[in-house]
Order: sequence, then structure tokens, then C-alpha cells
Amino acid sequence: MPKLNIGLTEEQMQGVIELLNADISNMYLLLIKTKKYHWDVVGPQFRTLHQLWEEHYEALTENIDATAERVRTLGGYPVGTAEGFLKLASIEEHAGDLPNTTEMVQRLVNDHEQIIRNLREHIDQCAEEFHDAGTADFLTGLMEQHEQMAWMLRSFIEGEGLESNGRRSNVNQKAVAASVM
Repeated sequence: MPKLNIGLTEEQMQGVIELLNADISNMYLLLIKTKKYHWDVVGPQFRTLHQLWEEHYEALTENIDATAERVRTLGGYPVGTAEGFLKLASIEEHAGDLPNTTEMVQRLVNDHEQIIRNLREHIDQCAEEFHDAGTADFLTGLMEQHEQMAWMLRSFIEGEGLESNGRRSNVNQKAVAASVM
């Protein structure tokens, strides 16, 4: 492949590619977990969560593909094996574990929040260390999508209600979480 002449050094591009491959790995594990929970969810919130998680894994699939294409744009090759994903990911797989519905939602929230924290760091690194504003912008869009997905999931387990005057009421969070199961 001819050497790229896009205003970044080989070292800068390689640094960005490594960050992107870590992001792909986390998103792929989150995709697998979301798909598994989509299949296994039961209870009163089945239909709602089943549909929401389908939307989420479809968005994750598109984001993984876009991130892999960004890696290729920078002259690299995206990670593409289960071994590679597990090696580079910072979220946990929870293999062989089937939690209840509330725990499923909480684990997905935790994973999205971990990815958001990672993306914030990667945005800063891309902009400041690697001088790659394009990838920083790309990652900002991904981060915003994960923030929205985390918010949607968090809404299932949060226990604060609003009174008619717009103030937060003192609803017992455990009681609300138990009703989700």
C-alpha cells in the first residue's frame, strides 16, 4: 500500500489505529452482550427491552463497521477476531452468566459508561497527542450515541419520579428496580 500523505506521521496514525481497535473490541463485546440479553430477556418489560436492544445492537453494528472503516482509512487493519476483541477490550464478557432483567440493564449501562469514559480519553488523545481532528470528531459522534443508549437503559432502573410541579419525588429506587424484573 502506498504511504499515506494526509498530514499525520506514521506514528500518529498507528497510535490512532490502536485506540480505534480498542474501541472496536469494546463495542463488539457490548454488541454480543446486547444481542444475548435481547434473546434471553423475560418478564413484564420483555417486549420493550427486546425491541430496544435490537435497536441498540443494530446501531452498534453500524458503529463497529464505521470504526473499522476509519482504521482502514488511516492505513491500518481492524481487529476482527474474538481473541483480539478479548485482548483489547476493557469491558467484561460475563460468559455463561444469565442475570435477571435489572442486572442485564445495569451491566449494559456499566459497559456503555465504560466505553464513554474510554472515548473521552481517546478523543483527547486523538486531538492533543496525535493531532487527528477527524478521528476526534468521529469518536465524539460515537460517544454521543453511547451516552444516549446509556440514558435510555438507565431510565429502566432509576427510581426518581417527578411530581406535578416538576420536582423530584422520593420514590424508593429498590421498589422501582424490583418492578422492572
